[in-house]
Amino acid sequence: MKQFIKHMVRITYPALSWLLLPALLTIMVTIPTSEANRRTSKVPAVIVFGDSSVDSGNNNVILTVLKSNFRPYGRDFEGGRPTGRFCNGRVPPDFIAEAFGVKRSIPAYLDPAFDIDDFATGVCFASAGTGYDNATSDVLNVIPLWKELELYKEYQAKLRNHVGVEKANHIIREALYLMSLGTNDFLENYYIFPTRRAQFTVTQYQDFLLGIAENFIRELYALGARKLSITGLVPMGCLPLERATNIFGDHACNDEYNNVAFGFNAKLENLISKLNRHLPQLKAVSANAYDILDDIIKRPSTYGYEEVEKACCSTGTFEMSYLCSDKNPLTCTDASKYVFWDAFHPTEKTNQIVSNYLIPKLLAYFR
Repeated sequence: MKQFIKHMVRITYPALSWLLLPALLTIMVTIPTSEANRRTSKVPAVIVFGDSSVDSGNNNVILTVLKSNFRPYGRDFEGGRPTGRFCNGRVPPDFIAEAFGVKRSIPAYLDPAFDIDDFATGVCFASAGTGYDNATSDVLNVIPLWKELELYKEYQAKLRNHVGVEKANHIIREALYLMSLGTNDFLENYYIFPTRRAQFTVTQYQDFLLGIAENFIRELYALGARKLSITGLVPMGCLPLERATNIFGDHACNDEYNNVAFGFNAKLENLISKLNRHLPQLKAVSANAYDILDDIIKRPSTYGYEEVEKACCSTGTFEMSYLCSDKNPLTCTDASKYVFWDAFHPTEKTNQIVSNYLIPKLLAYFR
């Protein structure tokens, strides 16, 4: 039953003292983007690849059951609109784009409500449920990573037609590219189906995924990308779904999964360093969100949370996508008290705290 539930509902990710960090991040939540940031930013656009951690609605228009374009998703977004973001509000690329003075939210490339004029300053190619591994995207029939790259090539052609070759090339070269994926490869694929486990040990599978990541980044670089932020894995063993199904572990975090995520991130850091050495002009940075989310999970009250084990939506244990309903009497009324929105995804508040943790590093590298 545990495996069945996971298969049907899974979606897939000298410093300041940690004691001071929650207060500082809370203050940062209230600071608007300044006009100075808008004038000095060298980032004309934010371009996004990845999974549900950053998808802003591409799954709305493909044949998959993995959607979130209905309430209660988006109930705290602008106008209370369910956009296809797997959240009650905004996701990290939205906050990052705003911090760079680009725009308040990043539209999905396949959303018919937007066109190339909107996409010229930011666009999202991400698809909820995807991963580095093509086999992962096959699980719920979502957009594989290679197809996200093909859509990006199509976007480049449209951009050149829209603003001219010279300006388009400037946007492509100076844009900030965000990548966030990998969780689904383990939780939607490797630990659910036997095929990859028969082929790879978990260490070998980490290396297999990183090989795909390297090829993808090299292709993106060949297409003109130069500024790249890559987010690794979060403490995936602490997601509400994992805790709910960890019956024999008294619903604690799954330490095995967290250790795999931690090890993958270390290897990703090495890959980023290697690519920065080997690819002239590339400025790639690790936007590692593991530590900040781990701290939130371990010390939720210091960030103003009341619930970390269960999510806001429905029972908060295994619901997501169509199982997440605002008609369920157990769905919370105030998502800001919860670390997680559904069984797999953070609330808008958590997304903003994580983003505010990463933004200073990104501004330092890319402004």
